Amino acid sequence: MPVISMTIARHHLRDPDDDDAYLELLIEAAEGQAMDYLNRRFYVDQQALDEAVAAGDAGDSPMVSNKQIKAACLLILGHLYANREDVVIGTIATELPQGSKALLTPHRIGWGV
Repeated sequence: MPVISMTIARHHLRDPDDDDAYLELLIEAAEGQAMDYLNRRFYVDQQALDEAVAAGDAGDSPMVSNKQIKAACLLILGHLYANREDVVIGTIATELPQGSKALLTPHRIGWGV
């Protein structure tokens, strides 16, 4: 279950469109990118986390999502929504938005070398 609802995503993107399948894909991608950066999975609430742990799907150090993680996911979602192609002519290259990194970094584990 995504931590970002379709209603919140539409409001954030100012998107009145009815392309729910596309927005669901972007929500999953944004949350997946955040989880990859954190090196841990997060869940919408404690019940979802407990169910994932019981099913053996939670991985190492799972956590319940908080406001910072949700805000970071929205920033990533906005970036994916605004930049629908790998290459955009006439602009500079972009990476994971710095605001999302700042929001996610305190919760990141397993930094490596």
